[in-house]
Amino acid sequence: MKPQTSEQNGSGQNGEGAADAVAVATIPTGEASAASATSGTDLTVSKSSQQLKLDMLNLELASNGSGHEKCTFHHDLELDHKPPTREALLPDMARSYRLLLGGLGENPDRQGLIKTPERAAKAMLYFTKGYDQSLEDVLNGAVFDEDHDEMVVVKDIEMFSMCEHHLVPFYGKVSIGYLPCNKILGLSKLARIVEIFSRRLQVQERLTKQIAVAVTQAVQPAGVAVVVEGVHMCMVMRGVQKINSKTVTSTMLGVFRDDPKTREEFLNLVNSK
Repeated sequence: MKPQTSEQNGSGQNGEGAADAVAVATIPTGEASAASATSGTDLTVSKSSQQLKLDMLNLELASNGSGHEKCTFHHDLELDHKPPTREALLPDMARSYRLLLGGLGENPDRQGLIKTPERAAKAMLYFTKGYDQSLEDVLNGAVFDEDHDEMVVVKDIEMFSMCEHHLVPFYGKVSIGYLPCNKILGLSKLARIVEIFSRRLQVQERLTKQIAVAVTQAVQPAGVAVVVEGVHMCMVMRGVQKINSKTVTSTMLGVFRDDPKTREEFLNLVNSK
Protein backbone atom coordinates (compact mmCIF):
# COMPACT_ATOMS: atom_id res chain seq x y z
CA MET A 1 0.00 0.00 0.00
CA LYS A 2 1.39 3.39 -0.98
CA PRO A 3 1.89 5.97 1.71
CA GLN A 4 -0.54 8.87 1.79
CA THR A 5 1.01 12.04 0.37
CA SER A 6 0.61 15.63 1.43
CA GLU A 7 -1.40 16.32 -1.76
CA GLN A 8 -3.96 13.69 -0.73
CA ASN A 9 -4.10 15.15 2.75
CA GLY A 10 -4.66 18.70 1.49
CA SER A 11 -2.39 20.26 4.14
CA GLY A 12 -0.50 23.53 3.56
CA GLN A 13 3.18 23.56 2.72
CA ASN A 14 4.43 25.99 5.37
CA GLY A 15 4.31 26.38 9.14
CA GLU A 16 2.41 23.81 11.13
CA GLY A 17 0.45 22.65 8.09
CA ALA A 18 3.66 21.58 6.32
CA ALA A 19 4.87 19.73 9.39
CA ASP A 20 1.57 17.85 9.58
CA ALA A 21 1.82 16.93 5.89
CA VAL A 22 5.28 15.42 6.34
CA ALA A 23 4.13 13.44 9.33
CA VAL A 24 1.10 12.05 7.52
CA ALA A 25 3.13 11.14 4.43
CA THR A 26 4.89 8.37 6.36
CA ILE A 27 1.64 6.70 7.48
CA PRO A 28 -0.35 4.31 5.29
CA THR A 29 -3.77 5.53 4.28
CA GLY A 30 -5.73 3.23 6.55
CA GLU A 31 -3.57 4.01 9.56
CA ALA A 32 -3.71 7.73 8.78
CA SER A 33 -7.49 7.61 8.77
CA ALA A 34 -7.54 5.82 12.10
CA ALA A 35 -5.03 8.24 13.55
CA SER A 36 -7.06 11.16 12.24
CA ALA A 37 -10.23 9.77 13.81
CA THR A 38 -8.46 9.20 17.13
CA SER A 39 -6.95 12.69 17.04
CA GLY A 40 -10.37 14.18 16.34
CA THR A 41 -11.86 12.29 19.27
CA ASP A 42 -9.08 13.40 21.60
CA LEU A 43 -9.52 16.99 20.46
CA THR A 44 -13.27 16.82 21.11
CA VAL A 45 -12.72 15.32 24.56
CA SER A 46 -10.10 17.98 25.33
CA LYS A 47 -12.43 20.80 24.28
CA SER A 48 -15.32 19.29 26.22
CA SER A 49 -13.17 18.92 29.33
CA GLN A 50 -11.92 22.50 29.01
CA GLN A 51 -15.45 23.83 28.52
CA LEU A 52 -16.69 21.82 31.51
CA LYS A 53 -13.98 23.34 33.71
CA LEU A 54 -14.92 26.81 32.50
CA ASP A 55 -18.64 26.21 33.10
CA MET A 56 -17.97 24.91 36.62
CA LEU A 57 -15.77 27.92 37.39
CA ASN A 58 -18.41 30.36 36.16
CA LEU A 59 -21.11 28.53 38.13
CA GLU A 60 -19.02 28.70 41.31
CA LEU A 61 -18.37 32.41 40.80
CA ALA A 62 -22.05 33.11 40.21
CA SER A 63 -23.12 31.19 43.32
CA ASN A 64 -20.53 32.97 45.44
CA GLY A 65 -21.62 36.39 44.20
CA SER A 66 -17.97 37.44 44.09
CA GLY A 67 -18.59 40.37 41.79
CA HIS A 68 -16.25 38.90 39.15
CA GLU A 69 -18.92 37.03 37.16
CA LYS A 70 -18.09 39.02 34.01
CA CYS A 71 -14.38 39.48 34.68
CA THR A 72 -12.30 38.81 31.56
CA PHE A 73 -9.54 37.24 33.64
CA HIS A 74 -11.81 34.26 34.41
CA HIS A 75 -12.13 33.26 30.74
CA ASP A 76 -8.55 32.00 30.42
CA LEU A 77 -7.97 28.84 32.45
CA GLU A 78 -4.22 29.15 31.86
CA LEU A 79 -4.06 32.39 33.89
CA ASP A 80 -4.46 33.05 37.56
CA HIS A 81 -6.95 35.75 38.45
CA LYS A 82 -4.43 38.57 38.72
CA PRO A 83 -5.85 41.80 37.33
CA PRO A 84 -3.37 44.65 36.99
CA THR A 85 -2.81 46.91 39.95
CA ARG A 86 -4.30 50.38 39.70
CA GLU A 87 -0.83 51.90 39.46
CA ALA A 88 -0.15 49.70 36.42
CA LEU A 89 -3.12 51.33 34.67
CA LEU A 90 -1.62 54.84 34.87
CA PRO A 91 0.51 54.80 31.67
CA ASP A 92 -2.37 53.68 29.43
CA MET A 93 -4.77 56.11 31.08
CA ALA A 94 -2.30 58.98 30.73
CA ARG A 95 -1.88 58.20 27.02
CA SER A 96 -5.65 58.26 26.62
CA TYR A 97 -5.90 61.65 28.29
CA ARG A 98 -3.10 62.94 26.04
CA LEU A 99 -5.07 61.81 22.97
CA LEU A 100 -8.14 63.51 24.38
CA LEU A 101 -6.29 66.80 24.75
CA GLY A 102 -5.10 66.54 21.18
CA GLY A 103 -8.63 65.76 20.03
CA LEU A 104 -9.82 68.96 21.69
CA GLY A 105 -7.35 70.92 19.57
CA GLU A 106 -4.94 71.54 22.45
CA ASN A 107 -1.18 71.09 22.41
CA PRO A 108 -0.38 68.43 25.04
CA ASP A 109 3.26 69.52 25.02
CA ARG A 110 2.69 73.10 26.11
CA GLN A 111 3.86 73.99 29.60
CA GLY A 112 0.50 73.94 31.34
CA LEU A 113 -0.49 70.55 29.92
CA ILE A 114 2.71 68.52 29.95
CA LYS A 115 1.84 66.73 33.19
CA THR A 116 -1.95 67.02 32.87
CA PRO A 117 -2.50 63.50 31.42
CA GLU A 118 -0.74 61.88 34.38
CA ARG A 119 -2.49 64.13 36.90
CA ALA A 120 -5.89 63.40 35.33
CA ALA A 121 -5.20 59.65 35.34
CA LYS A 122 -4.27 59.71 39.04
CA ALA A 123 -7.34 61.80 39.84
CA MET A 124 -9.65 59.36 38.01
CA LEU A 125 -8.14 56.44 39.90
CA TYR A 126 -8.84 58.26 43.17
CA PHE A 127 -12.40 59.12 42.12
CA THR A 128 -13.02 55.42 41.46
CA LYS A 129 -11.00 53.87 44.30
CA GLY A 130 -14.15 52.12 45.57
CA TYR A 131 -13.59 49.40 42.97
CA ASP A 132 -10.61 48.22 45.04
CA GLN A 133 -12.55 48.07 48.32
CA SER A 134 -14.82 45.37 49.71
CA LEU A 135 -17.33 45.37 52.55
CA GLU A 136 -15.27 42.84 54.53
CA ASP A 137 -12.13 44.97 54.32
CA VAL A 138 -13.94 48.12 55.42
CA LEU A 139 -15.80 46.51 58.34
CA ASN A 140 -12.56 45.07 59.72
CA GLY A 141 -14.43 43.24 62.48
CA ALA A 142 -16.25 46.35 63.75
CA VAL A 143 -19.54 44.49 64.30
CA PHE A 144 -20.46 44.21 67.98
CA ASP A 145 -22.97 42.18 69.97
CA GLU A 146 -25.23 44.59 71.79
CA ASP A 147 -28.68 44.25 73.35
CA HIS A 148 -30.10 47.23 71.46
CA ASP A 149 -33.15 47.25 69.23
CA GLU A 150 -33.87 50.97 68.82
CA MET A 151 -33.24 52.97 65.69
CA VAL A 152 -29.69 54.08 64.84
CA VAL A 153 -29.37 57.00 62.43
CA VAL A 154 -26.28 58.66 60.97
CA LYS A 155 -27.24 61.54 58.72
CA ASP A 156 -25.63 64.09 56.42
CA ILE A 157 -22.67 61.91 55.43
CA GLU A 158 -20.84 63.77 52.66
CA MET A 159 -20.77 61.90 49.36
CA PHE A 160 -18.83 62.46 46.14
CA SER A 161 -19.31 60.28 43.09
CA MET A 162 -19.01 60.23 39.29
CA CYS A 163 -21.95 60.08 36.91
CA GLU A 164 -21.40 57.06 34.70
CA HIS A 165 -23.29 58.67 31.83
CA HIS A 166 -21.15 61.81 31.43
CA LEU A 167 -18.10 61.20 33.67
CA VAL A 168 -18.75 64.38 35.61
CA PRO A 169 -19.22 64.56 39.39
CA PHE A 170 -22.32 64.48 41.51
CA TYR A 171 -22.18 65.13 45.22
CA GLY A 172 -24.42 65.51 48.24
CA LYS A 173 -25.25 63.82 51.51
CA VAL A 174 -26.39 60.40 52.68
CA SER A 175 -28.51 59.52 55.71
CA ILE A 176 -28.63 55.94 56.97
CA GLY A 177 -30.86 54.36 59.59
CA TYR A 178 -31.19 50.78 60.79
CA LEU A 179 -32.97 48.80 63.48
CA PRO A 180 -30.45 46.44 65.14
CA CYS A 181 -31.11 42.82 65.99
CA ASN A 182 -28.58 42.43 68.81
CA LYS A 183 -25.74 43.55 66.53
CA ILE A 184 -24.50 47.08 65.97
CA LEU A 185 -22.02 48.53 63.52
CA GLY A 186 -19.19 50.93 64.34
CA LEU A 187 -20.59 54.35 63.40
CA SER A 188 -17.67 55.30 61.19
CA LYS A 189 -18.24 52.14 59.17
CA LEU A 190 -21.50 53.55 57.85
CA ALA A 191 -19.56 56.46 56.36
CA ARG A 192 -16.98 54.05 54.96
CA ILE A 193 -19.71 51.98 53.31
CA VAL A 194 -20.85 55.18 51.58
CA GLU A 195 -17.27 55.67 50.35
CA ILE A 196 -17.04 52.15 48.90
CA PHE A 197 -19.98 52.63 46.58
CA SER A 198 -19.82 56.36 45.89
CA ARG A 199 -16.20 56.19 44.73
CA ARG A 200 -17.21 54.42 41.55
CA LEU A 201 -18.94 55.27 38.29
CA GLN A 202 -22.52 55.48 39.49
CA VAL A 203 -26.11 56.49 39.14
CA GLN A 204 -27.70 57.79 42.32
CA GLU A 205 -30.52 55.25 42.28
CA ARG A 206 -28.15 52.29 42.31
CA LEU A 207 -25.84 53.92 44.84
CA THR A 208 -28.74 54.30 47.30
CA LYS A 209 -29.71 50.64 47.07
CA GLN A 210 -26.14 49.35 47.27
CA ILE A 211 -25.57 51.21 50.55
CA ALA A 212 -28.76 49.75 52.04
CA VAL A 213 -27.92 46.21 50.95
CA ALA A 214 -24.38 46.50 52.35
CA VAL A 215 -25.65 47.57 55.78
CA THR A 216 -28.07 44.65 55.70
CA GLN A 217 -25.25 42.24 54.92
CA ALA A 218 -23.08 43.70 57.67
CA VAL A 219 -25.41 43.35 60.69
CA GLN A 220 -28.63 41.63 59.52
CA PRO A 221 -30.88 44.27 61.10
CA ALA A 222 -34.67 44.29 61.22
CA GLY A 223 -34.61 47.00 58.58
CA VAL A 224 -32.47 49.57 56.80
CA ALA A 225 -33.37 52.99 55.40
CA VAL A 226 -31.16 55.15 53.17
CA VAL A 227 -31.88 58.61 51.76
CA VAL A 228 -29.47 60.29 49.33
CA GLU A 229 -29.70 63.92 48.24
CA GLY A 230 -27.45 64.81 45.33
CA VAL A 231 -26.47 67.68 43.04
CA HIS A 232 -25.52 66.46 39.57
CA MET A 233 -23.04 68.45 37.49
CA CYS A 234 -24.48 66.87 34.36
CA MET A 235 -27.63 68.91 35.07
CA VAL A 236 -25.84 72.00 36.37
CA MET A 237 -22.94 72.68 34.00
CA ARG A 238 -24.42 71.16 30.83
CA GLY A 239 -27.78 70.19 29.39
CA VAL A 240 -30.66 71.98 31.11
CA GLN A 241 -28.23 73.85 33.45
CA LYS A 242 -30.55 74.00 36.47
CA ILE A 243 -28.15 75.05 39.20
CA ASN A 244 -30.61 74.73 42.10
CA SER A 245 -31.94 71.27 41.28
CA LYS A 246 -31.42 68.39 43.70
CA THR A 247 -32.16 64.71 43.29
CA VAL A 248 -33.48 62.73 46.27
CA THR A 249 -33.56 58.92 46.27
CA SER A 250 -34.45 56.46 49.00
CA THR A 251 -34.31 52.74 49.69
CA MET A 252 -36.37 51.17 52.48
CA LEU A 253 -35.79 47.56 53.48
CA GLY A 254 -37.43 45.35 56.09
CA VAL A 255 -39.49 47.11 58.75
CA PHE A 256 -38.85 50.52 57.17
CA ARG A 257 -40.73 49.35 54.09
CA ASP A 258 -43.43 47.41 55.95
CA ASP A 259 -44.21 49.77 58.85
CA PRO A 260 -45.29 53.33 57.95
CA LYS A 261 -44.70 54.57 61.52
CA THR A 262 -41.10 53.36 61.56
CA ARG A 263 -40.49 54.92 58.16
CA GLU A 264 -42.04 58.20 59.31
CA GLU A 265 -39.86 58.27 62.44
CA PHE A 266 -36.73 57.87 60.32
CA LEU A 267 -37.73 60.56 57.84
CA ASN A 268 -38.56 62.97 60.67
CA LEU A 269 -35.12 62.40 62.20
CA VAL A 270 -33.41 62.90 58.85
CA ASN A 271 -35.30 66.10 58.06
CA SER A 272 -34.90 67.65 61.49
CA LYS A 273 -32.30 70.42 61.86
